[in-house]
Amino acid sequence: MTMYVFGHKSPDSDAVCSAIALANLKSRTGVEAVPVAQGKLNPETSFILNRYGFTAPDVMNSFAGQQIMLVDFSDKAQGPEDLDKADIVGIVDHHKLGDVTTPNPVECWIWPVGCSSTVLKSMYDFYGVEIPKDVAGIMLCSILSDTVIFKSATCTDRDKAAAEALAKIAGETDLQSLGMEMFKVKSAIAGTPVRELVMRDYKDFKMGGNTIGIGQLEVVDLSLLDEVKADLAKDIQALKTEGGRHSVLLLLTDIIKEGSEMLIASDDASIVTKAFGQQPADGKVWLSGVMSRKKQVVPPLEKVFAG
Repeated sequence: MTMYVFGHKSPDSDAVCSAIALANLKSRTGVEAVPVAQGKLNPETSFILNRYGFTAPDVMNSFAGQQIMLVDFSDKAQGPEDLDKADIVGIVDHHKLGDVTTPNPVECWIWPVGCSSTVLKSMYDFYGVEIPKDVAGIMLCSILSDTVIFKSATCTDRDKAAAEALAKIAGETDLQSLGMEMFKVKSAIAGTPVRELVMRDYKDFKMGGNTIGIGQLEVVDLSLLDEVKADLAKDIQALKTEGGRHSVLLLLTDIIKEGSEMLIASDDASIVTKAFGQQPADGKVWLSGVMSRKKQVVPPLEKVFAG
């Protein structure tokens, strides 16, 4: 039986590249595994796959009756609608354990590191499987992307060590330049529909019985978004209404200044003040040093909603 491997909705580079790497690992240990994606690839991910000679995985959104492994998520809100009807046999992730449950034991690798590809590097080592050069390349880029070239608060020594080892396999010598090339591609917004920008790296979270949407746009210079910022603010308000969400927050992350401007659409904007100690003005607030949704945004918001 074919096993499908995939990451979260609105897939980022880690969700796609790690799915490809995990499917490769499983295939080489005797399991028929196919990587797929829950949506269209963003420009950065397409750049990475093209660089190392991969084609984009097929988009697949229904898995009832299928055998699956989840990568880079374990929250139901980030999976397909029929996730409960699929046979989940494994999870590889670097986020908090979500609300996915299974009737049987599963292979589960969830580590407190900056990227799922860091976990996968250790899985290849554990199973004694050599990482192909092209797979090492996309895993390396996943780490550079998720850790914001090692600047994110989520970055650990394990991420750096994995990146160094993968770089040797992939033949990459200048990780800073590679990372900046990726982020320049990620910063390109010309001609991109506003909703596509909002959803480029977006996730829904359940907090205190509410749905909270949190998106992130990472750019090399925040001024690149000046012309579309008003439209982004309007669109997250529309997204909030459409989905009956309590809040939609959009992080505009400047990787050079190492901070994020948060655009806010909320039933109660005081949650931002309570979570981050900053008073929003005109529907936005600057959060110095905040670059990680996983470690610096979701946890303080969850504490607020937990009361």
